[in-house]
Amino acid sequence: MLMLRRPFLAALLVVWCGRGDAQESTPRFKAVAFDYFVIFNANSVVPAVEKAFPGKGGEFTKTWRAKQFDYCFLRSIVGGHADFAKVTEDALVYTAESMKLDLTPEKRSNLLDAYLHMEPWPDAADALRKLRAAGIRIITVSNFSTKMLKANAENAGIADLFDELLSTEVNGTYKPDPRAYALGMEHLHLAKDEILFTAFGGWDAWGAKRFGYTTYWVNRFNLPMEELDAKPDATSNDMEGMLKFVLGRS
Repeated sequence: MLMLRRPFLAALLVVWCGRGDAQESTPRFKAVAFDYFVIFNANSVVPAVEKAFPGKGGEFTKTWRAKQFDYCFLRSIVGGHADFAKVTEDALVYTAESMKLDLTPEKRSNLLDAYLHMEPWPDAADALRKLRAAGIRIITVSNFSTKMLKANAENAGIADLFDELLSTEVNGTYKPDPRAYALGMEHLHLAKDEILFTAFGGWDAWGAKRFGYTTYWVNRFNLPMEELDAKPDATSNDMEGMLKFVLGRS
């Protein structure tokens, strides 16, 4: 009788342990909504800028990106929406003029094209595949125009990893307008607590948290926390921390 019990007990132990592992890895959310810069390296346009303006790549890119978001914020205040491609071009022209650089038509075209051929962060595609394998839906909620979202995903060969490439242009808003964040719920047909918003910028993490999403800040550039009235639920400088947060793993 003892000989019969041992295999039975061993099998029972395996089943029990297996259930424990499954429970441990049960996703905490049904979907993850990403800002696009969590996926694509914002500084991957630096080589194109450096080619156009030698010695100015880093400084120019930083000013250009800051002015993109300045223009989004200003347009939000006055209700003067333009798609992010237009905002990007206006910010480009301003940056060149502020740095007293000659932005020829060829340079303008090449630099705008760089925003259609951005490089994914090294850990991005693998993280997206792991989320999909866990049955989690993946969308963007991005200020990027639909054209920019699709071009970058297709050029990087990762378009199939998204359930939807969602731009805030569909309702004429920019983040951190609450109506922009609401698009995630509307398109996923899920409640707020079923969605994790994953931000690149500290201001975006603040906006998403103020809206009511559980929010994860992938702080790629190791910036300080914004001194505002809401903080993200968790943060790390890579996708691994976000995956552990979503999948319920320590």
